[in-house]
Amino acid sequence: MDIAEFEAEAARLILPEFTEETALRLGLTVVNIAKLEKLAIVVDIRTQDRCLFHCALPGATPLNDNWARRKSNTAFAFRKASFHAQHAMKAKGEDLAKHGLSTDDYAPQGGAVPIAVRGAGMVACLTVSGLAQAEDHALAVRAIETLLGA
Repeated sequence: MDIAEFEAEAARLILPEFTEETALRLGLTVVNIAKLEKLAIVVDIRTQDRCLFHCALPGATPLNDNWARRKSNTAFAFRKASFHAQHAMKAKGEDLAKHGLSTDDYAPQGGAVPIAVRGAGMVACLTVSGLAQAEDHALAVRAIETLLGA
């Protein structure tokens, strides 16, 4: 994907509202897709100060939890999908250090997608970890699109 495609995707993924109930529905959507496809992943939905949903499916590891934390930190720091942040930094020849961020706490890898609300912007983050980064990103996007279509 190029930067314009990431921006178009973000513009498409805007919810009318987001509550704890929405987080639960979204999290269960990802879990149900993952169970049907037998995916060993971690699903995490959080605001900047609170975890709203977290599930580690069979086969996922503690490393997936750490990747999820670092990817969601990246999405919050850049206010865009972690995969988008990775591509934007690469296009500018930048890395995390250029932004004063450590790889201990940030990972510009695919899988963390902002949860945005019309008129409010990014309010939370959905993160998937356990697949290849493009697949983590695609699954998170697919779940938000499913929620929007419901």
